[in-house]
Amino acid sequence: MQCNRIATTLAALALTAQLACPARAEEPVKIGVIAEFSGPFAEYGKQMENGMKAYLAQNGDTVAGRKVELITRDTTGPAPEVAKRFAAELATREKVDFLVGFGLTPNAMAATPISKEAKKPMIVMNAAASVITTTSPYVVRVSQTIAQMSLPMAQWAAKNNIHKVYTLVADYAPGKDAEEYFKKGFEAAGGQVVDSARVPLNNPDFAPFIQRIKDAKPEAVFLFLPAGEQGVAFMKGFTERGLAQAGIKVIGTGDLTDDGVLDAMGDPTLGVITAFHYSAAHDSPENRAFLKAYAGVAPNQRANFMAVAGYDGMAAIFEALKKTGGDTDADKVIAALKGWKHTSPRGPIEIDPETRDIIQTVYIRRVERRDGHLYNIEFDQIPAVKDPGKEGAH
Repeated sequence: MQCNRIATTLAALALTAQLACPARAEEPVKIGVIAEFSGPFAEYGKQMENGMKAYLAQNGDTVAGRKVELITRDTTGPAPEVAKRFAAELATREKVDFLVGFGLTPNAMAATPISKEAKKPMIVMNAAASVITTTSPYVVRVSQTIAQMSLPMAQWAAKNNIHKVYTLVADYAPGKDAEEYFKKGFEAAGGQVVDSARVPLNNPDFAPFIQRIKDAKPEAVFLFLPAGEQGVAFMKGFTERGLAQAGIKVIGTGDLTDDGVLDAMGDPTLGVITAFHYSAAHDSPENRAFLKAYAGVAPNQRANFMAVAGYDGMAAIFEALKKTGGDTDADKVIAALKGWKHTSPRGPIEIDPETRDIIQTVYIRRVERRDGHLYNIEFDQIPAVKDPGKEGAH
């Protein structure tokens, strides 16, 4: 009898163990979203999170048998120490499977050592300094690099009768990339950068810089400023001080004419030429489906490039987990994403297997009024652009 009871107990334990085996697959996939949800860059986090939610609304919140759970943390702005603390907390205490988001480069750079040490895949959804993906083998970027936009803008300007340019950029890593790669491309094509200026990342006063630009009498000013309030402030000052009337054109990266604030910027932006990877006016079935899903999540907000990166970031996570069968091991996830190709709302994208950075079409756009609203209308394109900030990329 005793032997039978022991045998029955062992059989029951064995059955329990068998039933427990698939339990791991049923645990949620935890995604830690670190971004700016309040303060002057609050739209960054909101756009990214809403883009992620739009993807889940369109494709369901389960992948490879596991439910997806978003856990958000607000850095409130450029706050590297805060971002680093959140990354460590999410990796250790919350035991997230992915670290994602990162609107600003200083915050992304602070989190990459945590990604590397804790072996957590990190999906960058905006931060655009070229160097970011080199600091951890577990970082994949689905957004852009500023060099990737600045070099084509320089080449286009030089081919279109712009010979003298003044550059003005935000004084942090992406701004320095913008300045360097615009100058490199523009001078190589025969153009002249007559002068350069860098403005503080936080709360810059544009008035003295705008006066210097006016005094230098360039044919155009090339701008890189973080998307949102700063572009609004610059264009207001540019108009009020008569630079447009003086015949000075505005060119830049698409952050300047961010879809999310373009209507608020108003008529001063009409005719502004930018190079960028996404416009809400992009004409494709994928973009129309994305905008419809986004409107369901955020009916009072126009989707911008950060929303698309949030959406594509979720697509990348889902695709990787399908390939790994739900396994979130960092090495397996990164291997699954190297060379990943996808038709995004912005057009075709690919993850460079060597750099883990994005390869995508760069569009040249002009601000125009359509149906009573301002949009970035694409009129030229350069396909399959790699990040020129990586050695060997062209």
